[in-house]
Amino acid sequence: QVQLVESGGGLVQAGGSLRLSCAASGRSFSSYAMAWFRQAPGKGRAFVADISWSGGSTYYADSVKGRFTISRDNAKNTVYLQMNGLKPEDTAVYSCAARNRGPGVVGYMTSFEYDYWGQGTQVTVSS
Repeated sequence: QVQLVESGGGLVQAGGSLRLSCAASGRSFSSYAMAWFRQAPGKGRAFVADISWSGGSTYYADSVKGRFTISRDNAKNTVYLQMNGLKPEDTAVYSCAARNRGPGVVGYMTSFEYDYWGQGTQVTVSS
């Protein structure tokens, strides 16, 4: 079992930055690939980025490529999402997720491939 808790969301103006954190408890965090998803009001959950168990591989949705950076610190059992150049369309609830299949591979973009989820943190970008 892995428990995930996100933090770092908030209200920011367009063009600003936020850093989200996802703290994991439980066993073998470093054996899981991790991802961030987001869900905007009235829309389905959308993939943002994922990272392999070692942190050596990452993959991004086209909508955030070049603006967002996913990283992890296995010693701290934490995964991060650095968000720069935020836009109003980035407004959503952001959730982290853990995947134990193919932990060395990235590009798993569908939510059903993930085994554990956090409760989410709200990010609101004003224009």
